[in-house]
Amino acid sequence: MDLRQLPKAELHVHIEGTLEPEQLFVMAGRNNVTLDFPTVEELRAAYQFTDLQSFLDIYYQAADVLLTDEDFYDLTWAYLEKAAADGVRRAEIFFDPQAHTERGIPLETILSGIGAAVADAESIGVSGALIMCFLRHLGPEAALEALEAALPYKDRLLGIGLDSTEIGFPPEIFVETFDLARSEGLHVVAHAGEEGPPEFVWQALDVLGAERIDHGVRSLGDPRLVARLAADQIPLTVCPLSNVKLKGVGRIEDHPLKRMLDLGLKVSINSDDPAYFGGYIGDNYQAIQRGLQLTDDDMAKIAHNSIESTFLAAPAKQALFATWEQ
Repeated sequence: MDLRQLPKAELHVHIEGTLEPEQLFVMAGRNNVTLDFPTVEELRAAYQFTDLQSFLDIYYQAADVLLTDEDFYDLTWAYLEKAAADGVRRAEIFFDPQAHTERGIPLETILSGIGAAVADAESIGVSGALIMCFLRHLGPEAALEALEAALPYKDRLLGIGLDSTEIGFPPEIFVETFDLARSEGLHVVAHAGEEGPPEFVWQALDVLGAERIDHGVRSLGDPRLVARLAADQIPLTVCPLSNVKLKGVGRIEDHPLKRMLDLGLKVSINSDDPAYFGGYIGDNYQAIQRGLQLTDDDMAKIAHNSIESTFLAAPAKQALFATWEQ
């Protein structure tokens, strides 16, 4: 099976996490931004992370080069071209507006740049949509303010999410923001169970009303939660290379994805922050199949799950499934 050409959806990718070092240096040059690392090689060598926070420290610094709608367009288009080559037919893309508005970048600039690239991607066979994520470490008040500022643009948004530092910031403290988003007709997802405990997954589901759980690998520590996820077929957007790179899993061969499949969980494979973690979605598919010795049927099931887990209407999903026969 050609895994890269297997039609699939990507549901867990942070657009800022697709900023490759070479592109970062181009943007730094045209925007007169001084970088802490003098060369691409030295920057890439710094991608030796010990945990989620050590990654985020570099991730947010790198975002400082994103200043104009051209920057956001170029960033997003570069990702979408790679995604198309990897068989992605639908991309529901995360972006972190607070990482930019805190630097004085207008939300309109961010949305215009990313949105234009997403619209243009129809020409290369990828449909896309945007999920606005809140940075947990900035707290619930900042999240609510960010959502209220974005509501005039809600027609450009598919939904909202919750990301960044998990430990110390349980989902339940963001309930007001998520209640407002749902009342405005936005879909809601949340990172939970990456580094945090199974209790965070429960909170994401029952307090925030999350329709998908991003990561969720630590759910396996709670048999009752596993039963709930399996019974309700809650999508889990798993990111294997990310889990290894951030030391959540020692080796790809130790990843729990096969166990999750065997337990009846609706898992998909995604790339998270591919510029930092060593691979885009096609690389994740290949790595997990080799590492866990998954069958072609397993991989087809995972790709099928990814399309089923999108927020597309049923006819659009069926149109994507039809591409498997072409």
